[in-house]
Amino acid sequence: MATRNLDGMRVLIVEDEPYLAEAIRDGLRLEAIAADIAGDGDTALALLSINAYDIAVLDRDIPGPSGDEIAARIVASGSGMPILMLTAADRLDDKASGFGLGADDYLTKPFELQELALRLRALDRRRAHSRPPVREIAGLRVDPFRREVYRDGRYVALTRKQFAVLEVLVAAEGGVVSAEELLERAWDENADPFTNAVRITVSALRKRLGEPWIIATVPGVGYRIDTGTDTGSDGGDRD
Repeated sequence: MATRNLDGMRVLIVEDEPYLAEAIRDGLRLEAIAADIAGDGDTALALLSINAYDIAVLDRDIPGPSGDEIAARIVASGSGMPILMLTAADRLDDKASGFGLGADDYLTKPFELQELALRLRALDRRRAHSRPPVREIAGLRVDPFRREVYRDGRYVALTRKQFAVLEVLVAAEGGVVSAEELLERAWDENADPFTNAVRITVSALRKRLGEPWIIATVPGVGYRIDTGTDTGSDGGDRD
């Protein structure tokens, strides 16, 4: 399994009810959280084996290996991936058994999508407790919980995708992030690897943040937050 080395959040939704799974995925996208869907246990295990997810959202009652079995395998893998269980059962003993399997949080259906997003943010922060919840670099202040961005004290309104891309770039602390890494962290598995969406989004993000340009393009390599005195030396929109 690939290891996660960048911020931005990508979750796996394991839910066999298609409409609910899609509603969750679409709701999380509104919160700048990328999500993939698995409708059964076998698909969930396959996706977990090839993708680096930050959190697994598991329905306990799914076809194939159950949500409980998926949770047990995640725990046994030693990955440390947080698990949030979804269930229609709200009895205390059901919750206790879920926590006993290694779940980090529990949400009873029906639930508000905003609450799910808040719980996922909290789990992600807890998982990497050494990481400050608000990041500051080169005059940028990025607050993932409030989804707010300021540059030199000026509020910057961003789209959801622009915010997700900025989170990844800021987390790299000036290091170069490839287009492929941005595509993995800020988009979901349905993204076309040959798309120019990354270039377009970075270009629009750069303009939103304003001059002097703070997102530098490293030709043939990727993008980075320019923390030096040569901010914008890449010529701005030459992506």
